[in-house]
Amino acid sequence: MSLVRLGIGHYAEPLPLGVNWNSIQTLAIQQGLYAIALDGIEKLPEDVRPKQELLLEWIGEVLQSYEYCYDAYKNTIAEMARFYNSHGYKMMILKGYACSLDWPKPEHRPCGDIDIWQFGDYENADKCVAKEKKVEIDLSHHHHTVFNWGDFTVENHFDFVNVYANRANAQLEVIFKELGKDDTRFIELHGEKVYLSSPNLHALFLLRHAIIEFAATGINLRQLLDWAFFWEKHGKEVDEKWLCELIEEYQMTVFFNIINAICVEELGFQSNIFPSVQYVPYLKDRVLKEILEPEFDRQKAHDKNVIKRVLFKYRRWKGGAWKRKLCFGESSLESFIWGVRSHLLKPASI
Repeated sequence: MSLVRLGIGHYAEPLPLGVNWNSIQTLAIQQGLYAIALDGIEKLPEDVRPKQELLLEWIGEVLQSYEYCYDAYKNTIAEMARFYNSHGYKMMILKGYACSLDWPKPEHRPCGDIDIWQFGDYENADKCVAKEKKVEIDLSHHHHTVFNWGDFTVENHFDFVNVYANRANAQLEVIFKELGKDDTRFIELHGEKVYLSSPNLHALFLLRHAIIEFAATGINLRQLLDWAFFWEKHGKEVDEKWLCELIEEYQMTVFFNIINAICVEELGFQSNIFPSVQYVPYLKDRVLKEILEPEFDRQKAHDKNVIKRVLFKYRRWKGGAWKRKLCFGESSLESFIWGVRSHLLKPASI
C-alpha cells in the first residue's frame, strides 16, 4: 500500500528493509497495479529497492504490457471510432480508456476489454461489423455482445448491467438508459470523435459495476483507483444530491462509504473529494481484506470440469452471503432464485 501511495504521488511511511519483492510483484499483478508499484519503487532510496535483475525485469514488463499496450489500445479505439463514425454509428467508451484519462499516467492503467455503448443502436452496428470486418459476434452474454477487434476484446453493451441478476439492476437499467442518451461529451482521438459518459452516468456505472463484481467474485485496488481519480478530477461535476439519494434508495450507501474510506485511509486521497466517508470500521477492514486476500480463487471458476466448476461456484455463492447482504440487502433465497434464472437464460454463463 505504501508503494501504491508513492506511485500515485501521495505520502507514505518509509518501507522497511528486507521487503519480499517477489511477493510484492505477485500482489501488484493481481491488483492491476504493476506499473503503479514501479512508479512507487522509483521514489524509494536505493538501499530499499529490489535487486537490479528484478527491477530491470519489472521495467521491461511495464514497457511491454502497459505502455506499448496502451498505445495499441488507443489506436484500436480510434480505428473503431473511425469505422463507426463513417457508418453513422456513435460509440461511447465505458470504463477502461475513459477511466485512464483521469490517471496521472494514463498509460500505467492496465488495458483490458474495450467496453462500448452505441446509444441503443448496437444491433445494427454489430451487423455492420460482422459483415464488413468478417468477425463473429458472441451473443451468449446477458448485457453485451462480444467480438474481437485486432488484439482486443470488445464488449458492446445493449444494457449497462445484467437486468436478470437482481431486481435492483432491472430498475437501475432504466436510469442508465436515460443517462446514456447524453451525447454532449466527447474527445478527439487521432482525429476521430469518441463519446464519453456524463459524470453522473460514469459515477453511477463505476459504483454499480464495482458492487456487482464485489458481491459476485471480487474487485481489486485498480478499480478503487479508477473511482478515486474520477472523484478527484470530476467530483464537482456530479450531482451529489441526486447520486446520494439514488444510492440510498438502492441500498448502495454502505459500500459507497467503505470504498471512499479505503481510498482516503489506505490510498491517501483527500476526504473532501467524496460526498461522504462514513463507515463501520470492522466492515471496512473485512472488505479491504477480501480485496487483498480473496477467500475464493477466481481461477477455479473457469475449471474445464463442469461439476467442479458448478460446485466451486455454489461454495463461493454460499461464502459470499455477507457480501450480497452488504451490497444488495437481499435474502439468500431471493439471490438464489435470481441467480439460477440468470444462468438458465444464458447457460454459457454457468
